Amino acid sequence: MSERSKIAFLGSGSPNGQAALESLKNRYDNVEPEDAEVLVAIGGDGFMLQSLHRYMDRGIPMYGMNRGSVGFMLNKFDEENLYERLDQAEMVKIHPLRLHAVRDSGTDQDALAINEVSLLRQTRQAAKIRISIDSTQRIDELICDGVLVSTAIGSTAYNLSAHGPIVPVGSGVLALTPISAFRPRRWRGALLPHDAKIKFEVLEKFKRPVSAVADANEVRDVVEVQVQEDRDVSLQLLFDPGHGLEERILREQFTS
Repeated sequence: MSERSKIAFLGSGSPNGQAALESLKNRYDNVEPEDAEVLVAIGGDGFMLQSLHRYMDRGIPMYGMNRGSVGFMLNKFDEENLYERLDQAEMVKIHPLRLHAVRDSGTDQDALAINEVSLLRQTRQAAKIRISIDSTQRIDELICDGVLVSTAIGSTAYNLSAHGPIVPVGSGVLALTPISAFRPRRWRGALLPHDAKIKFEVLEKFKRPVSAVADANEVRDVVEVQVQEDRDVSLQLLFDPGHGLEERILREQFTS
């Protein structure tokens, strides 16, 4: 990037995010997102995720600056030398998951997930879910609170909280992780090729209703959900040298 590069600054609604946004706008030229060559998102991981979804169709790089708490997907906030940081930044390309959900009404809905697609029970009763991979039935009946499919970038989020494995970026692997499984009691999930086609069928759908969630996009009362990586959609994330996703995910595996 150079001083002629067109940057659009995006800020979260938090006081820290708004103060940082105004400071950067006063220091550097700012354009509207539709005219930008790079987007700079200022906030926390949640805001970064929202921004990636909102501007997914722009197809331009996004550089995050942390004004939240964890900042896993973000770079350190610093107002100095922004053009130099953008010029030296390392790019990581990721592909989201595409969810195709069919409701008990017969209607269907598609959604994209950068972190994970999760199926969750809607009532006090456990869900019963059948799982097939590439048209082969693998689990006849999973009795659980839910089950999720995670990308590498999402593997340190909900997936990790559900005791799923951390997946290195570039490994070409998705994590399939049960959430509080009752039966099969000893099943802890599976690692799948990135091009696997995963199908979930909800059993006893009226007695045990289930929701499907793609990041923050929820589809209720689903009866069938198909999930697979969408290679036609590519997101470009920028990280400071030595602080990219590969290093962060590796470091997370040694964090107590």
